[in-house]
Amino acid sequence: MTYDFDRVVDRRGSESLKWDVKEHELPMWVADMDFPAAPCIRQALEKRLAQGIYGYSITPEAWAKSYVTWWESRHGLSMKENELVFVTGVVPAISSAVRKFTTPGEKVAVITPVYNIFFNSIVNNGRVPVECVQDYRDGVYTLDFEKLNATLADPQVTLLILCNPQNPVGRIWTKQELAKIGEIARANRVLVFSDEIHCDLTDPGKEYVPFAAASEENRKNSITAMAPTKCFNIAGIQTAAVYAADPHLRHKIWRQINTDEVGEGNVFAADAAIAAFNEGGAWLDELRTYIYENKQYVYRYIKEKLPKVYALPQDCTYLMWLDVSAYIREHETSRELAQRIRERTGLYVSNGRQYRGDGEKFLRLNVACPRATVEEGLSRLKDGLAEEA
Repeated sequence: MTYDFDRVVDRRGSESLKWDVKEHELPMWVADMDFPAAPCIRQALEKRLAQGIYGYSITPEAWAKSYVTWWESRHGLSMKENELVFVTGVVPAISSAVRKFTTPGEKVAVITPVYNIFFNSIVNNGRVPVECVQDYRDGVYTLDFEKLNATLADPQVTLLILCNPQNPVGRIWTKQELAKIGEIARANRVLVFSDEIHCDLTDPGKEYVPFAAASEENRKNSITAMAPTKCFNIAGIQTAAVYAADPHLRHKIWRQINTDEVGEGNVFAADAAIAAFNEGGAWLDELRTYIYENKQYVYRYIKEKLPKVYALPQDCTYLMWLDVSAYIREHETSRELAQRIRERTGLYVSNGRQYRGDGEKFLRLNVACPRATVEEGLSRLKDGLAEEA
C-alpha cells in the first residue's frame, strides 16, 4: 500500500470527542476514524493556513464542480452545479429540512434501526418520530414494503429520512428497493431526505446507488445530503452539501439553511472538500481495502473465539453490527451490556438500543482504526463477554 494505515496515532489530550475517555479505555464507538486525513487534504489546509489571514469566506465554483465530477464518475449520478447548496454538516441539513418541510406535532418517518441523531433532529424540533422497523430473520434485514406503505399513509407523516447506505446495519439498498421506497413516498405525498454521508465507504468492488439515481420520480421528490467528511475523516472541518434537482425544493431548503445560519463555510471548508474529491481517490480506495480487511479479521475472530456473537455480513461502512442477544440478561438492555463491558475492560462500544428498531440486542463496533487497535478491541470484547452467556 502507498499509505500507512497501520500507524497508531495518539489522539489522547487532543480534545477529540472519541478519545475523551479514561487513560485505560479504548474507544471504538462514534463514527470517527483513527487515520490521518489524506495527504492532499492536509496540504490544501496547510496552504490556506500559511496565508495567515482567516476572514470571511465564499464558496468557490470549484467546490460544486468537485461534487459534480465525483458523483458522476464514482456513482453515476448526474448533477448540475447550481443544484447544490453548501451546508456546514449533514445533521444541520436534516434539522433544517425537518423545520422547513414539517410543522410542530407532525410525524417524521425513519426506517430502523438507524443513526440515532435522526431522532434528535426530529424530537428537538417538536416533531414525532415514527418507525418502520426492518424485519430481521436468520441474520438478514429486509424491508417490508407493505409496512412502509402503512407508515407513510398516515396523513401526519410528511417527511421520510432515509439512511443510504444504512447505518448501523451496513446495508446497501438496491436500485429496486430505492425506487420502491420512492414510489411509496410519492404516492403518499411524503418527501424523502436521503442521508448519503457513508456512500463512499463501500467494500472494494461494491457500489451504492444514490436515491436520486434510482428513478426519475426519486430525483424529483427528494433532497440528498452528501459530504466528504465521513469517508475522508474530516468531520471537524464542517463541510457538506445538499442536492435537490427540483428547483422549488432546492429554493426552500436553501432558504431554511440560510435562515438557520448554517450555510456559510469556515475558511477551510471548501478547500478540504475540493482537495478530497479532486485528489483523494487513490487514498480512499486504499482505505476501503484496509477497512474491508479489518472487517474480515473481525468475522474470523468472532467465529473462532466468540461463536455466540453474530457479526452481520455487510457491504459498506466501518461500523460493524454485532448481534449479542445471547449475552443480554433477562430484563436488561444492550446499553447495560455495553456499560458492563466498558467497566470490565475499558472497551467503549455503542449500544444498539439508541438506534431503535431491534437494536436492543446489538452492539456497534467501529473498526476504522489500525489493525493493532482492532486486535486489542476484540480481545477486550472477549474478556468483557466472559461469563455473560
